[in-house]
Amino acid sequence: MKVAIFCGSQSDKSIMKISEKIFNQFNIKNKIYVISAHRLPDILSKTIKKIELIKELELIIAGAGLSAHLPGIIASKTIIPVIGVPIHHHNNGLLGGMDALFSIIQMPKDIPVATVGINNAYNAALLAIHILAIKYPEIKKLLFKFRIKKKEKLITEIES
Repeated sequence: MKVAIFCGSQSDKSIMKISEKIFNQFNIKNKIYVISAHRLPDILSKTIKKIELIKELELIIAGAGLSAHLPGIIASKTIIPVIGVPIHHHNNGLLGGMDALFSIIQMPKDIPVATVGINNAYNAALLAIHILAIKYPEIKKLLFKFRIKKKEKLITEIES
């Protein structure tokens, strides 16, 4: 497993599965964990210790809504880089995901968390892929192909 994907709740999983889908397109091993930072802190700590032993693990993506502590808590317990995804569900909260965004993006100094847009698990996966492409030529090749395909699709749409 190169990337661990964490969700703060089952309802977050539907959004975070987008990351899983992108990683699978790039043949990048990944695994999804659903663990609340608030409700199951001991299990979260044990899981982080356990996955740190996986030599291949290089990145973590963590998505959470509302107070969105999951990415920051994970980052505080490991030196594996964390990409945070602020999550908004239409049925939770009146702030449109801004609460989650600010909770993740305003991490205190010394414990950084990269942050993407609200519900943007897609870009979180692509950011992780760009990072992995620095080290892995096969991922870099697939990323170039992916970008060319996207560009060609946009050109086709403009021309039609």
